[in-house]
Amino acid sequence: MLLAVTVLNLWSPVQQIAHKGLIVMAATALGVFVPDLLWQKVQRRTLVAPGAGSWSRSLTKLIGLVGSVGCIALFYWLFPEYGTAGFYANYWAALKVVLPLWAALSLPYLYWIDRRLARPHDALWQMGRLLTLRWQDLSGPVIGQHLLGWLVKGYYLPLMFTYFCNDLDKLLHYDLKQLNGFKGFYDWAYFTFYFVDVALVSMTYLMSLKLTDTHIRSTEPSAFGWLAALVCYEPFWSLIGGQYIAYDNGRAWGVWFGASPALYAVWGSLILLTIVIYVWSTIAFGGRFSNLTHRGIITNGPYRYSKHPAYLAKNLSWWLISMPFMVNVSVAQSLRCCLLLAMLNGIYYLRAKTEERHLSLDPVYERYARWIDAHGLLRALNRIPGIGALARWRPSFAGYCSPARFAPDASP
Repeated sequence: MLLAVTVLNLWSPVQQIAHKGLIVMAATALGVFVPDLLWQKVQRRTLVAPGAGSWSRSLTKLIGLVGSVGCIALFYWLFPEYGTAGFYANYWAALKVVLPLWAALSLPYLYWIDRRLARPHDALWQMGRLLTLRWQDLSGPVIGQHLLGWLVKGYYLPLMFTYFCNDLDKLLHYDLKQLNGFKGFYDWAYFTFYFVDVALVSMTYLMSLKLTDTHIRSTEPSAFGWLAALVCYEPFWSLIGGQYIAYDNGRAWGVWFGASPALYAVWGSLILLTIVIYVWSTIAFGGRFSNLTHRGIITNGPYRYSKHPAYLAKNLSWWLISMPFMVNVSVAQSLRCCLLLAMLNGIYYLRAKTEERHLSLDPVYERYARWIDAHGLLRALNRIPGIGALARWRPSFAGYCSPARFAPDASP
């Protein structure tokens, strides 16, 4: 990914930033999936020795795929937020390149995968059967999970790709002469770390494939889980953050330590450390990162120490950056800022707990969670009254939701 950015900075075969973004995403995919396929052999987890295959079944799956994409197209057409000339213009420019390639490769890919699936009558096949009015042996929960998975991709992919293109354009035009001291390095590093994060997740939302074992196993089935996640992203965050959780007092950490280069460097390094942990958490996912979905249980990287290293690091960084407890206003105003930021921390706490509830439908995650509770870096907190109860608490699903109805491999 970084090599592709360097090459584009020196020589670019295309001019439109959306096309440059696709080049960087392709390079990122090579860096992630070539080692996974050749070294880790991840395809063996999903695919078996090739069988006879079925063109009829593959055509049914193609109809299901077209119908799934059609649902997202209807979603885009219905809501003005997704106009082609607005915020998502780069996304639409990228689709003009991606969709023809997708159309040309879909049927051969579906047939190749179909021959290698132990259970070829998957959710995509069921979606195709639904659209062709052959409703025997269909499962409503499986089709519902399939459509929810596509809704996740349809919402997050344009958002992340748009952020990615904006950051890529800034990075390609970044004035490296500003790297003259710690402040210049801090500003560049802070931006670049977040660029790496959004570049990786843009690729992962696009590359949800059984070939690479990055397919969706299941999607968050509850409205509460969706609400806790969506409130943190645009366009919803503009309303919530600006009107209800405006914790920033306007005097960030740099104002306080600007006169002391040593303290500025120490505090800035602490902030960058939290961002490094956050980005490391994203990198640990490889090609499996996604909100609101289960695409494989991650136990490596920082996840060997905590179930939620990304959320912990990000929330700690906000306290270090905004420092609402260090304002030169009244105690009441300072307390107000602290409580508002604590409200935002509470939203991420609910995100973490609804994710735990969803992933606990997979027994692999249950074993992982028990191991972290016994051996994790923060296991001592479990013994502190109050904090331990919050750490152990997990909301329960309603009676209609059970592991049997939301199987780990329900959605392709």
